[in-house]
Amino acid sequence: MRLRVRNTGDVVDEYRFEPVGDLAPWTRVEPQTLRLYPGTTGTVEVSFAVPRTPDAAAGPHPYAVRITPTEHPEATTVPEGNVTVTPFTEVRAELVPPVVKGRLRGRPKLAVDNLGNTKVTASLSGSDNGDQLSYDLDPGNVQIEPGRAVFVKTRLKPREIIWFGSKQERPYTLAVQRSGVDPLEVEGKFVQRGFLPGWLATVLGMTLALAVAFVIIWLTYKPDVRSLATEQMAQAEAGAIPVPSPALSAPAALPSAGPSQVEKAPEKEEEDTGDAAGAGSEEEESSGDGGGQEEEESVALVGDLIVGNGSDRCVTVPLEKGKAVDGTGLVLQDCDPEAANQRWDFRGDGTVRSMDMCMDVAWASKDDGALIQLARCSGNPAQTFVTSDEQYLINPQSLKCVDAMWSGTANGTGLHLWTCGDTPNQKWQRQSV
Repeated sequence: MRLRVRNTGDVVDEYRFEPVGDLAPWTRVEPQTLRLYPGTTGTVEVSFAVPRTPDAAAGPHPYAVRITPTEHPEATTVPEGNVTVTPFTEVRAELVPPVVKGRLRGRPKLAVDNLGNTKVTASLSGSDNGDQLSYDLDPGNVQIEPGRAVFVKTRLKPREIIWFGSKQERPYTLAVQRSGVDPLEVEGKFVQRGFLPGWLATVLGMTLALAVAFVIIWLTYKPDVRSLATEQMAQAEAGAIPVPSPALSAPAALPSAGPSQVEKAPEKEEEDTGDAAGAGSEEEESSGDGGGQEEEESVALVGDLIVGNGSDRCVTVPLEKGKAVDGTGLVLQDCDPEAANQRWDFRGDGTVRSMDMCMDVAWASKDDGALIQLARCSGNPAQTFVTSDEQYLINPQSLKCVDAMWSGTANGTGLHLWTCGDTPNQKWQRQSV
């Protein structure tokens, strides 16, 4: 831009120009001094070289130029203006480390840097050829301020375990998806090791073969040895027992007391048996009484399903160890009428509740791309939603709609706030179950 200066004094004066304010490092004035006669006008050029860095945030920035006369320094003046910096986005992603090794899982981290001058909202996903790995990304959706970075914890888990054998390399790809642009893909490699080393399999095989051979030999020779020993002992006992004489076998009257003794013995056995049976019946009664005391209580499911027209999937609260966590982003999942984390209670105060918490716009934002999450109910206008005849779910504070990110329909697709448009990913149906 041009800055015109007029000497309204009565002497020749020299004027010095100095940029001031936050934009001073990016501002240049040429020439830096100007000599004017009384009643004359001069012009200088003021240029701005805004760097392509996050420091130059998008939006209006004030600037100023201090003009100091040499002859009359007390007459210094400072004209001001505004420069609007346009937004730009630049996102970089890197896996740390790019190669991980493990038997049952791998735990790399994905670093996502926002090198632009405006906030970035993105979702994360993983894929590989052959669907050999499963992916657990925490968090699955991110919002990154200019000049900042986030680290996403990634857990890779092979779908098949290698029990024995050499390691196998499984390449995979993590994608950073933003609205309106192609996904940013980062490639990594998971080296899956065998659960047990190969030499151990050989040792175990040989040990098992030796054990089987030993059992076969033992079963083959054990009966012969046992039979010989038994026969020898029987022969020795037969030779040692004396033959009774007829005189010693005379007392035949002694067994007369035997029948009464023999008859009483069964009675005692019956009494013992009866007592045991009674005790058994008492145990059965006590066990029967105790078994019916504990009954599982059914959990009442309150609310309706919210089904997306574009995906035919339900708005779901992701659970952590079976519980809902404050600040969890909402996602789409296959509908399950018996799942409490898919039931939504539309209250008279405008709140939409699930798991004793409220649907919420993150940070009470009114901007496109603000995350739709579950939060503790606070009466904030960001927790108020109304339905419309067009099947929109609208936040009255921002007059914007709940939107499935990037028109996604797959399981795990996140939800955010977006300007209402006639698209299926912004239309929802309440289904009573």
